[in-house]
Amino acid sequence: MSTRNVLLSGIVGSTAYGLARPGSDVDRLGMFAAPTEDLHGLHGPKESYVTTAPDSTLHEAAKWCRLALRGNPTVTELVWLPDELYEVRTPLGDELIGIRTTLLSAKRVRDAYLGYATQQFKRLYDRGAGGSSAADAAETRRRTAKHARHLKRLCHQGFELYATGGLAVRVEDPDEYHRFGEQVAADAMAALPLLQHYEAAFDGTRSVLPEHPDEAPVEAWLRRVRAHHYTPVPAEYTPAPAEPSV
Repeated sequence: MSTRNVLLSGIVGSTAYGLARPGSDVDRLGMFAAPTEDLHGLHGPKESYVTTAPDSTLHEAAKWCRLALRGNPTVTELVWLPDELYEVRTPLGDELIGIRTTLLSAKRVRDAYLGYATQQFKRLYDRGAGGSSAADAAETRRRTAKHARHLKRLCHQGFELYATGGLAVRVEDPDEYHRFGEQVAADAMAALPLLQHYEAAFDGTRSVLPEHPDEAPVEAWLRRVRAHHYTPVPAEYTPAPAEPSV
């Protein structure tokens, strides 16, 4: 990742979950700090950089915080990775990991994780059997199995975060997830009982998370980021001395 001022980045996706198989892509996610002086011009800095080959996404620190405060599962996992999966870890990145629980709230975690899982189910159901050729059908089956694994993971991890306030990114039994993916690839409706189970589990569980996230520590952290990455720009225009009044 060549973007300046990377604060935190690591390997996410199927490798982080323990679901990768030979040929799986390696996904990277991170955050960076835009130079503070760039925030004051007519046009703000770019907030995200997404590349392929290699697959990586970098969000500017403020955007990452906004997404995390909404419970976004993809960005949330960045501050819960196993230590060995971090590739860049600065002192400011460590500070953010230290306040990661303040980003969480019960309703937003439930809505985000269960909402994403429900969207995955809708895609599975709408996709059907795939194209007319054998190759198209095989590709559809592969993609369906992958999305089914992520549906199961989102349900499990979201409920864990909701119920305990902690998140284990790596799943306990990867083979179980792959078996589930193959079942759903054969019949998309096989995913419905799992989704219904977790909907009931969320409804029947009192979350340890607060009603609203605690934005104050995150706001204070972001201000430290801005102070750390501020380089004053010398003024290029010096106004002429005022003429003496008569």
